Amino acid sequence: MIAVAAVALGACTSQKNAEAPKTVAQQLLDRLDSLQQKGIMYGHQDDPMYGLTWEYQKDSSDVKNVCGDYPAIMGFDLGGIEMGDQKNLDSVPFTRMTEEIIAHHQRGGIVTLSWHPRNPVTTIDGGGNAGQKFPEGTAWDVTDSVVVRKILTDSLVHEKFQGWMQRVSDFLATLKTADGQKIPVIFRPWHENSGSWFWWGEKLCTVEEYKALWNMLQDKLSADGYDNLVWSYSPGCQDGLTAERLLDRYPGDDRVDMLGLDGYQWVPEEKDKFIERTRQNLTVLCEVAKAHNLIPALTETGMKNMTQPDWWTSTLLPAVEEFPISYLLTWRNYKKEWFGPATTKPDAQYFVEFYNSPKTLFAKDIQTP
Repeated sequence: MIAVAAVALGACTSQKNAEAPKTVAQQLLDRLDSLQQKGIMYGHQDDPMYGLTWEYQKDSSDVKNVCGDYPAIMGFDLGGIEMGDQKNLDSVPFTRMTEEIIAHHQRGGIVTLSWHPRNPVTTIDGGGNAGQKFPEGTAWDVTDSVVVRKILTDSLVHEKFQGWMQRVSDFLATLKTADGQKIPVIFRPWHENSGSWFWWGEKLCTVEEYKALWNMLQDKLSADGYDNLVWSYSPGCQDGLTAERLLDRYPGDDRVDMLGLDGYQWVPEEKDKFIERTRQNLTVLCEVAKAHNLIPALTETGMKNMTQPDWWTSTLLPAVEEFPISYLLTWRNYKKEWFGPATTKPDAQYFVEFYNSPKTLFAKDIQTP
């Protein structure tokens, strides 16, 4: 009898000590940590949706057309989902977005989502994108300087925003494989909060209000069962960045998995400044990320319209190659404003050199056997 009890006790102890299954988000974090040791993943916003000379062609991609491979990371934006719109703020159908996210996951790629929600105070219910004059009612509408406060304290605005968050939740529910497995996603809400061009920017809400906004969205999606989200806190690059400044509105180690920065070069004359600032910022980013056990990344970057064709190899690579960041993501290729490579532009040959660098990783480089 004693022997049986001992066996039973041993079994209970073994079960107690056994590690609980890892969530989908934890599995992605493990993968990001492993890939970080191999190199820097390249990402591109809206990559399979449209390019400089095409729109919504199956299996097309400006990046793939230039180098023969897809980006390792693809970015998409949920702006407009809150209104119940069929297309996002960049006219991407949400059904197509779901299809491309699933397709990229199936080829071994990684997906990141941002959200530029409309201004819940100045946007009229049911207005959608129709008839709205930019930036009236958009994420860039800062005519009301206390939108976040109203979301938190005004019952009508709060109720409206609860409905908006539910629509985000409903979209996330579509991100599943054919056998029902949740697709892991790097989720990057309330980004570039160190500036004040979005209604959640630093001059438009207090530190406490910003954190409460972050927590409200995170708590909602966590309660809805989304254990497949890696949460990325991503303010903007800044001159003379310090650890204290980077963490000014940081929600906390229990709420953040990835630490990012967004930073662009706009004209060729800013080349040296871009390199210097990016290196200084990434030094701080990587040190802080290590101290807080976070994955660091350059979550947005690029040079507008590639007016410096060799930017990929003469500027971007030298600015980032020394740093253990997980990925960098260039913004979208649109007819009037583009940040990625294109076969029709002179930067294509330099992007191929960037692709061939042992420091960079693309979709084929991160596929698991």
